[in-house]
This record gives sequence, C-alpha cells and structure tokens, in this order.
Amino acid sequence: MNRVILIGRLTKDPDLRYTPNGVAVATFTLAVNRTFTNQQGERDADFINCVVWRKPAENVANYLKKGSLAGVDGRIQTRNYEGQDGKRVYVTEVIAEYVQFLESRSSSQQVPFNQQSMGTGSGNPIPQNPSNNSGFAKNDDPFANVGQPIDISDDDLPF
Repeated sequence: MNRVILIGRLTKDPDLRYTPNGVAVATFTLAVNRTFTNQQGERDADFINCVVWRKPAENVANYLKKGSLAGVDGRIQTRNYEGQDGKRVYVTEVIAEYVQFLESRSSSQQVPFNQQSMGTGSGNPIPQNPSNNSGFAKNDDPFANVGQPIDISDDDLPF
C-alpha cells in the first residue's frame, strides 16, 4: 500500500508547466509541521516536494500561492535521472491525486506565514462552546431559508 496524506503550507508559488503533448503539471513544496518540538521548544517542519497533473495542476497554479494551506492525498514515487555532472540523481516526491484548498484566498493574506497555526486546518479559531460545534444556536433551523438565495461572500469559497 502506498498512500500519503499531508497538510501544510506552500513554501513558494506553484510552478506550472506543460509537457510536449500539452498535459499540465504543477510542482510545489509543502512545509509540514512535525507533531513534536525540538530541544529549543520549536516545531520543525519537513519540506515535501509534490507533483500534480492535468486539470488539478492548473487549479493549484491558479488558486494556491506561497503560504496557502493545502491538503494533499497521493502516493510516494521515486525516480532518477542523470545530472549535468554525469552522476545519477535520485528524487522522491509525492504524486498528488487530490489537492484540497483548506482556506479562502483572503485568509492566507491576512496573517503572516510564520504566525499561522495549523490547529483547526482552516485558519479559524475553535468555537468556544465545545458541546455545540455546529455554529448554530439550539433553536436555529439551518434549512429555514430553503428555496431562497444563500448569502455567501467570495472569501468563504475555496476556489
């Protein structure tokens, strides 16, 4: 079984290219925090190279940028090639089958990259009332305005 699931922030803007046959391929590096701290009490990160193909590659290039929080579901792949010096170069990377945008575009612009928390996965604070995480009061009917337009701002959409 070869399955990888990662959540992290892009270290730079994705690089979109096209093969000679016109197939889109985007590469990006994801900074993924480790679950433990080092001796100085700081949390280290791993920098993982990711590759995504076709339409998802174009979406990644269009909607993600340096600092964007993203989830990647894919597999690990190794490849090798001959470097300019004639030596064999080995590369291990994640081939992303799915890339999930985990915050709105404006969220990653509001807080500097090094101050953002990965605690909730969305950049939003955890609700203060743990017994009611739905965001609705007990008597609110979430389906009360069925058939009427829903007021959603562009900031709430992940695309």
